[in-house]
Order: sequence, then structure tokens, then C-alpha cells
Amino acid sequence: MIVLKAPQDKLLAALQAVSGIVERRHTLPILANVMLRKQGPECEFTTSDLEIQVRTRAEMGGDAGDFSITVGARKLIDILRTLPGDQIVTLSAAQNKLTLQGGKSRFTLQTLPADDFPLVQEAADFGPTFSVPQKTLKHLIDQVHFAMAVHDIRYYLNGILFVAEGKTLTLVATDGHRLALAQATLDVEIPKQEVILPRKTVLELQRLLKDSGKAAKDDEGAPIEMGFATNQARFVFGGMEFVTKLVEGKFPDYNRVIPKNHRNHVTLGRAALLTSLQRAAILTSEKFKGVRLNFETGLLKIASSNAEQEEAKEELEIDYDGPTIEIGFNVTYLMDVLSNMEQEMVRLSLQDAGSSALFTRPDDSGFKYVVMPMRI
Repeated sequence: MIVLKAPQDKLLAALQAVSGIVERRHTLPILANVMLRKQGPECEFTTSDLEIQVRTRAEMGGDAGDFSITVGARKLIDILRTLPGDQIVTLSAAQNKLTLQGGKSRFTLQTLPADDFPLVQEAADFGPTFSVPQKTLKHLIDQVHFAMAVHDIRYYLNGILFVAEGKTLTLVATDGHRLALAQATLDVEIPKQEVILPRKTVLELQRLLKDSGKAAKDDEGAPIEMGFATNQARFVFGGMEFVTKLVEGKFPDYNRVIPKNHRNHVTLGRAALLTSLQRAAILTSEKFKGVRLNFETGLLKIASSNAEQEEAKEELEIDYDGPTIEIGFNVTYLMDVLSNMEQEMVRLSLQDAGSSALFTRPDDSGFKYVVMPMRI
């Protein structure tokens, strides 16, 4: 039976859209597979890692009739990548194997039964759904994702807090040393929702939303529909359906972390500050990554050193006439926020050497980045 017959680029795009969550090594071998389910001319592609499930559908041609099978996702993608983009490829099934044919190339792949594929048990009710433009959600994730914790024992930090209320959508990420918050005002009122999306979900959404943005150049505001159940979230956009488990736990009160009364402010050129920090970072110690920032009237001095007694010193002219402040930071935390911003200018608010610093954008009250100082 010919399961599908389609141009290489169309089949590859569908597989790449769902394959981001597929692990190369897994305790269940079938989770390295993608499930193909054919119903008439339409083919459904599904992947799962037991906590996240991604599904997309596309018309792919082939023989009439219903059919389902699972096959190794990465192998199929790797083969398709090596074939010409405009080539028509066919996938045919016979004797528990799938044969991929394109031009004079032919590949026979092992399969596993679709009945054995462990689909995620979806919640019965996802509550009131609401839509926001894909571009909006992608932009918010881009501004905070780098502040998520990685493998922290405080598991609720390994993800992003997602707060929807009224016409405001807020995303917050923190690893305990820094915190990033981004807000957007929406056109519609949305029901109060507060959930923690897992790290892997956030990174996969970021990847998919970017791809969707490219595909929908005519309509960059194409909506993403969201719904939340007790322990699951569902996102539907651009022909994709994305279901994920949520992180249970209480996220820290982010409002208490954000400084409110810092008296000293300086507005700097983002690119100039970033390149100075990147140069200073070269001579920081591998373990601590510490840099010293010295704010004086009209001048910012940046210095770093390491165990080999090597030193880096940078100076930037700045518009500042407050008290002299010398403060230390992990340089990675500063470079992360600057390299994930697009604006030309960044505003830095300080109190003293022992208080956290607040980065904001002069033209946008919806973004805040708090970073704790370190002793150097």
C-alpha cells in the first residue's frame, strides 16, 4: 500500500514540525518513532515523550483507505534531508516495513505497530480557551526563556510562569539568581490563568512558533489557541496541536523580587555594553564568571580577572551623575539579557553594591530583568 506520495519538502516540513521532542535514547524504543495515521487523503503525524505530544496533519496523497504505523523519526528525516526538495517521494508499507522511494533511491525501514504507541492521555476538559497572536507569544518567550533554571531541585523553576488575566499576558522565568518578566497587552479579555510550563515545552514552542511565523508571512499575527486543564495545557496553531503536562508547585512571588525604589539610573547603548562585556568575559575565571562594574560620573569601568592573574579592563562613556557604585555580577547573566534584546538602548537602575540591579527598556514598561550582585 502506498501510504503517501508527496514532494520531499512538504513531507520533511511535517516531520520536522513534530520531531523536536523526540529523544534519541529512550527507555521505550517506540518513543523514537513518529506515528503516521492515514485517513483518506490526509495523513496525521504524531510524536510523544509521555509528557508532551505534538501532532500535525497534511494532505499527502497515496492510496485510498485508512492505515497507521510508527517508524523511526530521525532516520526518516535524515534520509529526506539528503533528497532534492522538489522530488516526489513515496512511502509504501508491506510486511511490517516501510519503503521510502525518491528518484532512484530506495530505503527500507523497520516499523513498530501504531497500537503500541503511547499517546498522552489528554484531559477531558481544557476549560475556557482563548487566542493570542503567535507573534506575541513568541516575542514574550524570547524575552524570558534564558532565565529558566536547568535541572534545579526546585522543579517549579525549570520552566516559565504563564499568567493571563484581563487583557494582560505575563511570562516570568527565574533560576534564583536572576528573573526575567515580559508582559503584553492583548485585544481581548482572557480568563484568569496561572500555570507553569516545563522547560522543554517552552523551548519547543519557541522553535515551532518561529517556524510558523516564517510560514505565515502574510499573517504574522496568526493566532495560537490555548486551553488549560488541571495538569495539562493545549496549544493549537498553524495546523499543529501541542499537548503538554504542566509543572506542579508554587512559583515564587515575582512582584516581591522586582526592585521598586532604586534611585540611580543610567541609560546605555545595548550593543556597546554587550561587546565590552563579551571582551571582559574572556578573562573571567571559568567557575565564577565575575565582572566588576564601576559607575562614576560620566564613566562606566568594566574589569575582570582570573586565577592566572590576567586582567581585562574596559571603559564606556555614559550619561550618569549619581554616586560612585562598584558592583559585581556574573557576566553571563548580563550578556544573556543584552543579547536577547533588540532595542538600541537599555536602562539600568541601581541602589548600591549589595542590592539587585534592574534592567528595563526605556520605551517599554512591560519588560523587567532583575539580577543579583555577586561578591568578587
